[in-house]
Amino acid sequence: MSPRRPLAGWLLIAPSLIGVTAFLILPVALAFVVSLFRWSLLGEQQFVGLENYRSLLADGVLANSLLVTAIFTLISVPVSLVLGLILATQLVRALPGSAVARVVVVIPWVCAPLALGVVWKWIFQPSVGALNQILGVRIEWLTDPSLALPAVAFVAIWQNVGYISLFFQAGLGRIPVSIYEAATLDGAGPLRRLTAMTIPLLRPTTFFLAVTQVVASFQVFDMVFALTGGGPQRRTEVIASLIYNEAFVSGRLGRASAVAVILFVLLVVITLIQQRWFSSRITYDMS
Repeated sequence: MSPRRPLAGWLLIAPSLIGVTAFLILPVALAFVVSLFRWSLLGEQQFVGLENYRSLLADGVLANSLLVTAIFTLISVPVSLVLGLILATQLVRALPGSAVARVVVVIPWVCAPLALGVVWKWIFQPSVGALNQILGVRIEWLTDPSLALPAVAFVAIWQNVGYISLFFQAGLGRIPVSIYEAATLDGAGPLRRLTAMTIPLLRPTTFFLAVTQVVASFQVFDMVFALTGGGPQRRTEVIASLIYNEAFVSGRLGRASAVAVILFVLLVVITLIQQRWFSSRITYDMS
């Protein structure tokens, strides 16, 4: 092997490696360093060790945000995956108008989350909002502590279901028609084909979507900020909202960095668990 080949390989990956180092590895390392200090961004830094972590675990704010984020994820991700699969099975049939429908359903995903949050905040307005006008009742969708988080989760589902359906359509397109024809000849009905063939063969796509959607749901901020700002009574204060409030509202950059580090570790653990669970259940054989 020529000694120049390894050098050529490093030169080819250098742009990506520089980007990963500058925008991923260094920020994580810097966040961990800052989490060891008490710092208001404007004043002097004071080294406090693990005090920021201890205070977060003691005052219950972090536990509340973790619970809110977990509930939001458990509502939005499974429902988005199920609705996306159902939508994909209809759009992949190439019915009249399906091409236009594919474009329409993906529009919410390409729109800015902050702008969508502003629009949906108007829709959820109790007095003049479009939703209450249609229902003919007054419901405090975003100020009722029991309704705020489900309302935010609904908007997240509405935004992501079209994006998810596109990936499921691509996965469905890779499944050979001959498999369904053989199953039909053996007497398998639509439900049996879905549960015994379609869903197992879509596990690689489901794995990708599950991992990316869980990570995205743990990092959601723009839409929540526009809809509720984390209220009422911290019922929609997801982890990203807590980081923002600690850093820019309370001026405690060290505590905000500690939350960011905890979020990073948590996402790594969740991703590894998902990978381990799916690894023994995924098949890439479409023959």
